[in-house]
Amino acid sequence: MSNTNNTSESQGSQQSSQNSQGSHKAQKSQKSQKSQDSQDSRESRRPRPMEVLREARAQLADLTGMTAETVSSFEQTEEGWSLEVEVLELERVPDTMSLMASYQVELDSEGQLMGYRRVRRYERGRADSRGGR
Repeated sequence: MSNTNNTSESQGSQQSSQNSQGSHKAQKSQKSQKSQDSQDSRESRRPRPMEVLREARAQLADLTGMTAETVSSFEQTEEGWSLEVEVLELERVPDTMSLMASYQVELDSEGQLMGYRRVRRYERGRADSRGGR
């Protein structure tokens, strides 16, 4: 009889061990799926162009203290986004004599400002010369 008891006990022990392993595998699979879902949602939550434009203008205004009036160029790059933003640097009367500036603004892929530089300064009422800037 003792052989029968040992056999049924060892079968119960084996089943318990198998259930434990199966449960552990299921938990591991769920964690892996959650990690993948989290990564997918980060990738799919790339900011929309209008969000990038608004955020870039706000960040530049916060840093420079100047009003960002328009975005004159906007493109997606390998690293993120590149914009040219027109800024009112010095308000004058009449308005056509106000000093404006174009700033090159670089953003990362999530829309956070990485850097900026002034590329041009001009009076509001002045048209570009024929060659561009």
